[in-house]
Amino acid sequence: MKNSLIAVATLITFTIGYAQNKNEEDIKIEKQILSSASINGDAMVATTSLYKLIALQGENSTYKDSLAYVYFSARKYASCFMVASEVLKRDPKHEGMLELKAISLESLGALDKALEANEELFKLTNNNFFGYNLAKLQYSLKKNEDAFVTIEKTEKLNDSGTRKVTFNINQTHTQQIELLAAIPYLKGLIALELDKKDIAKASFEKSVKIQPEFVLAKENLESLQ
Repeated sequence: MKNSLIAVATLITFTIGYAQNKNEEDIKIEKQILSSASINGDAMVATTSLYKLIALQGENSTYKDSLAYVYFSARKYASCFMVASEVLKRDPKHEGMLELKAISLESLGALDKALEANEELFKLTNNNFFGYNLAKLQYSLKKNEDAFVTIEKTEKLNDSGTRKVTFNINQTHTQQIELLAAIPYLKGLIALELDKKDIAKASFEKSVKIQPEFVLAKENLESLQ
């Protein structure tokens, strides 16, 4: 009887060890496939490989983050939102996933939910880029009093000088604008909606001073003069 129990225990240990080794080998192979697919720009294979890695690693797999970014790059915003939300259940303060969630919601037209996500992101980071995005959404939703409070707070924050914002100049042209110039420009637009013309003019002047070639800011400034 004793020998039988030893034999069973040995078999169980062997089976567990084999399963672990097999799992590790499968993960290694999928990582190699994922690396090749990423290098070759094959999003479909990369997505399939990521799902296999998540299944192999379990519910808390760190590859869910990568899957969310793959969906985002492919502009599959509904899928990106779903995966990012899963990650946030495990890590509610994951800045990257919060940003993907916010952008995905806005891209899907769920502006009220996007507003909530941006509020959470700005509160977490106190970053002027996210403050700008929040104020822009509030302005889009005609929440101009809230937008003005947000943009004033945003204007006082430090800036890395690396962020830029794209504006549509007309149907065929866009312009890359420094965030530091975009913030007072947005403040000017919000101020106009609130009939604060002096503040609007000063804001557009500040924007043009920071970036003299900013077409939209110059146009708005000229219309007030």
